Amino acid sequence: MRDILVTLIVFGWLPLVFKKPYMGALMWVWISVMNPHTQGWGFATTFPFAAIIAAVTIVSLLFSREEKSLPLTSATLVFIAFVLWMNVTSIFAIYPEEIHDQWVKVMKIMLMTFVVFMLIKTRKHIELLVWTIVISLGYYGVKGGIFTIIGGGVDMVLGPEQTFIGGNNEIALALIMTIPLMHFLQTITPKIWVRHALTAAILLSALAALGSYSRGALLAIAAMGAFLWLKSQHKVRIGMLLIVAIPPAVAFMPEQWTERMDSINSYEEDASAQGRFNAWWMAYNLAKDKPVTGGGFEIITPELFYLYAPNPEDLHAAHSIYFQALGEHGFVGLGLYLLLGLLTWRTGSWIIRNTRKLEEYKWAYNLARMIQVSLVGFLTGGAFLSLLYFDVPYYLLGAMVATRILVAKELKQKASSASDKKGTGAPRQFGQLNPSQAGTIAGDSS
Repeated sequence: MRDILVTLIVFGWLPLVFKKPYMGALMWVWISVMNPHTQGWGFATTFPFAAIIAAVTIVSLLFSREEKSLPLTSATLVFIAFVLWMNVTSIFAIYPEEIHDQWVKVMKIMLMTFVVFMLIKTRKHIELLVWTIVISLGYYGVKGGIFTIIGGGVDMVLGPEQTFIGGNNEIALALIMTIPLMHFLQTITPKIWVRHALTAAILLSALAALGSYSRGALLAIAAMGAFLWLKSQHKVRIGMLLIVAIPPAVAFMPEQWTERMDSINSYEEDASAQGRFNAWWMAYNLAKDKPVTGGGFEIITPELFYLYAPNPEDLHAAHSIYFQALGEHGFVGLGLYLLLGLLTWRTGSWIIRNTRKLEEYKWAYNLARMIQVSLVGFLTGGAFLSLLYFDVPYYLLGAMVATRILVAKELKQKASSASDKKGTGAPRQFGQLNPSQAGTIAGDSS
């Protein structure tokens, strides 16, 4: 039944893509983030939904009369450079014959991320993109939260198998990233029942993250929660929610959960933690030997661990977005990735700074702040996970860039209109921008 439902949704949606290509971008985000076909047990689990959606979306984009250019900002230019650098490191990969499958997988993700950047342009598009991400991941948050309550927190919450978020650590981090986006949607929806439903989803997602038994997620949710309170305009409400919800949730979890979380303080004796350190040293030593290009994809091999790891017999994936970038793409790749994060943050800061006192752009103001909160969770939890190619952070970059361009364009138009009125002798209305302000707002300060 689930297989049929997913199939009907996908093929029922495809005709809309030809009329409105951005619908294809949203469908791609849904299928790539939620992986709904993995929730079935039949033909849908292996049916090429993603390839069909990608093909239809690209064809509709090519034949569309809409502008087809990428939004060129400092952040997107660095993103392009990072993707190109992955191809350079693939040429000089240590195991060129082994990287093909991973290279194809990553390049598909990046290609469709560029397509999403090209199609998400208006406020409606941006809000629908956030809704799509929230629904896709919130499904697992609500499901995992209920699972944790029913099972008393004894069993571990996992994500959909054979996906980026299949493991307990990965699904926990994805849910932590989603919570600030849920809060943003609460600020733009006029319907009280939707806001209450989102509050329930926030609480259940947080409980599911705890139920994952992920120690990295515990650190990430602490960082995200603190920053959420700092960035929220409803500090009293958020503070009360955190105070009322977190202590009972922690108290609800069983003793085995507490023991696992306590092992953070004794990481020297924890095999998993030591395995991570071993993998980090391996990536660092490999990058020192090949500082420009790193090792390319697929570097977790006994041979390389024998050469570069302190403990050659303890093979682990990088378990860190930073060391993954370093080991696979060298210091240049890590530098590009860190610069991308910095410019994404500065893009959000520009939006916040220029919309702070403008009521009509309150949505953009709140969105930029909540994406920053989401990124704090990802950058904290990502320090312990191999999620360098996880697509959600890149979609959030696209939302941030689209918002920045939209706000700058509209503010520039208003400033020009105010200047024209002033030139004809018409009195300038209170709150309108003068030409000097227009230059400041429209300019690229990131």
